[in-house]
Amino acid sequence: MADILTPALGESVTEATIGKWTKKAGDPVRKDEVLVELETDKVSLEVVSPADGVLSEIKTPDGETVTPGAVLGVVTEGAGAAPVAEAPKTEAKAAPAPKAEAAPAPAAPAPAAAASGGSVAIMTPTMGESVAEGTMGAWLKKSGDTVAKDELLVEIETDKVAVEVSAPAAGVLTIEAESGSTVTPGQQIGSLAASGEGAAPATAQAAAPTSGGSANAGSAQIKSGDAPHLSPAVQRVVTENNLDPKALAATGPKGNVTKADAVAAIGAAPAPAPAAKAAAPAAPRADQPREERVKMTRLRQTIARRLKESQNTAAQLTTFNEVDMTNVMALRTQYKDAFEKRHGVKLGFMSFFTKAIVAALKEIPAVNAEIDGTDIIYKNHYDIGVAVGTEKGLVVPVLRDADTLSLAGIEKGIAALGKAARDGDLTLDQLQGGTFTITNGGTYGSLMSTPILNAPQSGILGMHNIVQRPMAVDGQVVIRPMMYLALSYDHRIVDGKEAVTFLVRVKELLEDPARALLDL
Repeated sequence: MADILTPALGESVTEATIGKWTKKAGDPVRKDEVLVELETDKVSLEVVSPADGVLSEIKTPDGETVTPGAVLGVVTEGAGAAPVAEAPKTEAKAAPAPKAEAAPAPAAPAPAAAASGGSVAIMTPTMGESVAEGTMGAWLKKSGDTVAKDELLVEIETDKVAVEVSAPAAGVLTIEAESGSTVTPGQQIGSLAASGEGAAPATAQAAAPTSGGSANAGSAQIKSGDAPHLSPAVQRVVTENNLDPKALAATGPKGNVTKADAVAAIGAAPAPAPAAKAAAPAAPRADQPREERVKMTRLRQTIARRLKESQNTAAQLTTFNEVDMTNVMALRTQYKDAFEKRHGVKLGFMSFFTKAIVAALKEIPAVNAEIDGTDIIYKNHYDIGVAVGTEKGLVVPVLRDADTLSLAGIEKGIAALGKAARDGDLTLDQLQGGTFTITNGGTYGSLMSTPILNAPQSGILGMHNIVQRPMAVDGQVVIRPMMYLALSYDHRIVDGKEAVTFLVRVKELLEDPARALLDL
């Protein structure tokens, strides 16, 4: 027997509430399968099964309060293998003793089950430590369709990232959770059953046991090549721009076509695009509704909730300054070709800003701090969040330990995070734990803004458009490339003097980049 224990809840968290058990007493469970969710005042935690077997007892029901180390329930080890072992009765007599080997049995044959006449369940994957549920996106296949192993079937959208679910085996699809429905980790969302053609790809690829095996394998490969697997985001770009999916170059993981691949292909076939656009306005306009009600995505709901919570919690204030970008632009122009040749990445402005911000944070530590109850936590690490606008909404991936990175390291890190954000490949770890945030509205032409804090951080810097403006320099009016800077800060931690000093420090380092090299 194995006890299910309440895990450590965090340094300042002493208790949690039982959210919801995903299994009931008597249900078979597998090792590491999510059994129950615990809710604290900060995050939700998932507790998994310590072993294969049967959930023989639930000691703490939903809604009860528990402390770290408390026993939540009991798993009777080995018993869960019995239902799976019942089918091959002839083998059960031959090997009654090795009970330990019965537990892993369900996992090993699962991928081939659909091809051998059984069925394979399609389960909701674990979506992260603090993610308790997700929303089903659009299925790329419909019930009754034949799918190949590892073929992308559906995306599950959470409040942070989109999780792709692929076919665990070849077979015929049955959908159990429709698009738009809410699912939890470990929930079955569909199944794959064996059916002549559906089983062929798995059987043929494993080995060619019959004389027709090679022919079946060949047809399966052609079918896969003719119908590339597109995620909903990619499918939308393909549909709106009248692209041929077969002609798209696939650079994503597992040979998938990414949104960037589809966008890159738009310019390759400009001829059909005008025709599609010319016909589009005429038809919809006649019967297009005056209003349309669309349900907010889970990500959009989370963005709305957190931004409003930030406004309601922090004493937010914004201070402004302007920076003359002449010297930074000249330095970039002088060295950009050599920099790209040496480091394999373009030299942008973000690396200069990041360096200046880290130096200013070291000088004004309150801007790199946060409030936790009645305590102030001063951070001695510099993890800079970079706001990225995507098709689904705003995300803020985090560049870790920015103080240890060179200009090239910063540019590479930001480029990688931006690509992952646009492709929907960000992990939860990349979205958590930032100490300060940069947002660049200038990429969209913004002249000035008052950014909202990314709670629980106490500072966010807004960059804006670089505009040629007349400036008074040494008694002369000259034209200079100017950018407005906006620092929003939490006045509960950061005093006005500190905020202004911080922004002036950033301005000085950008207007005279040599100061950073000389540590002045």
